[in-house]
Amino acid sequence: MATRKFILPIIVLAQFMCTSLWFAGNAIMPDLIVKLDLQSADLGYMTSSVQFGFIIGTLVYAVFTIADRFHPSNVFFTSAFLGATANLLIVLDVSFSQILIFRFLTGFFLAGIYPVGMKIASDYYEKGLGKALSFLVGALVVGTALPHLIASMEVSYDWRLVLILTSALGVLGGLLIRLFVGEGPYRSKLQIPKFSIIGQVFKNKEFRAASFGYFGHMWELYAFWAFVPIILAQYRAYHLDTVNIPLLSFFVIGLGGLACVFGGYISDHWGPKKVATWALGLSGICCLLSPLMFEVSLPFFIAFLIFWGLVVIADSPLFSTLVAQNANPELKGTALTLVTCIGFAITIVSIQLLSVLVEFVPFENLYLILAVGPMIGVINLIKSTSASS
Repeated sequence: MATRKFILPIIVLAQFMCTSLWFAGNAIMPDLIVKLDLQSADLGYMTSSVQFGFIIGTLVYAVFTIADRFHPSNVFFTSAFLGATANLLIVLDVSFSQILIFRFLTGFFLAGIYPVGMKIASDYYEKGLGKALSFLVGALVVGTALPHLIASMEVSYDWRLVLILTSALGVLGGLLIRLFVGEGPYRSKLQIPKFSIIGQVFKNKEFRAASFGYFGHMWELYAFWAFVPIILAQYRAYHLDTVNIPLLSFFVIGLGGLACVFGGYISDHWGPKKVATWALGLSGICCLLSPLMFEVSLPFFIAFLIFWGLVVIADSPLFSTLVAQNANPELKGTALTLVTCIGFAITIVSIQLLSVLVEFVPFENLYLILAVGPMIGVINLIKSTSASS
């Protein structure tokens, strides 16, 4: 097993390797369009299948309290191996419906990687947990942005190679956790599954406030990420400017990884709740100011979009920190998994709502609806702070 000072780098590296499975489908979409003669709606189904798989997976992992009953490193490795296998099966001569099944299974087993990785980190870091989780979420953010960077390079590659490499990375990441990361000193093991206590996790007021802050954050986050290329395309069409949409999308999303790390560091001094509240409030203000961004010059537009990309994700690891800190120690892994499940379910609602409204609402006013999430989250956080003071 690795010494304590190497634990966090190993977890971060393993998390990045394994979550590459999540976005492997995005990188090969252009090739699948040609190979299977897909329509644009089919590509949406492929993306949603991963999200639905993750939601169902997190629900199953939470209901059966898997991360708290079993050794989390074993759960992480097993999930990584099965997720990598499902990802790799797409290289076979399969139909589109089979691809949807394999992407669903990949998302399902990612439920044993992303939230379980946070659970493992929380077992090792009681103090400085916000900083530790900021590196984990930062790795996920960079992974999210990676397909845009690949698209901007216009490099020719065999799409099967992408799946082979990401599957190999997934297995290697699982092995890193299994071989070098043991039980953390702050782990409390749940001996038997107690399904009745799942409903008790929201009884703690501080836990509930952190959860609703996270839900408000998730309402905005993935809808913003999904529409970044569309926002850039709308600005380009409106101003007839030359804009490299894939490259700018990479920077707008990917720089958020640095914001996660920065937020984690300053949370050591100001506290995770205060930093999360400010970040959530600032991203909500960006939503409200979004109609104006289409009227400004290109440099100001890019600067605004990058700032929005920074504050929209900076609070994510801090909410996970607050959830872990305010959960029952025996249910820490289950609480993180359950809250993540609900949060990702909310992302589907906001993304689909924007997809419908884009046909009826002027594009400059479309993103005002995203302000609802941050508004609800900030209100809950402020109320909990007032109640505890």
